[in-house]
This record gives sequence, structure tokens and C-alpha cells, in this order.
Amino acid sequence: MSSKQVKLTLVRSLNGRLKSHKACARGLGIRKMHNPVSVIDTPENRGMINKISYMLKIEEV
Repeated sequence: MSSKQVKLTLVRSLNGRLKSHKACARGLGIRKMHNPVSVIDTPENRGMINKISYMLKIEEV
């Protein structure tokens, strides 16, 4: 049984954002804009995604 994955792409800059929002992006493994990353769909990751959803493009894989 494979875990469900979510593909995230940062579409808005981290410049000038709240420290906690930048920390969420780092926690999800996001380094650069327009550089997609895949994360496992867990409640912890989902919480971070919801917090910075206004900066992300989210795709179910």
C-alpha cells in the first residue's frame, strides 16, 4: 500500500511573508518558486499546506 502523495508548487514569492509561513514552506521541502515537490499526504503536512495555500499550486498525485 503506497501513501498518497501531493505535488506542491510555489507560485508566489516567500519575500515579505510571515516567519511562520516561511517555516511551513521549508518544512514541506519547498526551496524555489516553480520547482515542484512531492510530499506524503499526512495531517501534519496538510496543516502546513492549508496555512500557506494562498502561495501554492496543489495537485493530487
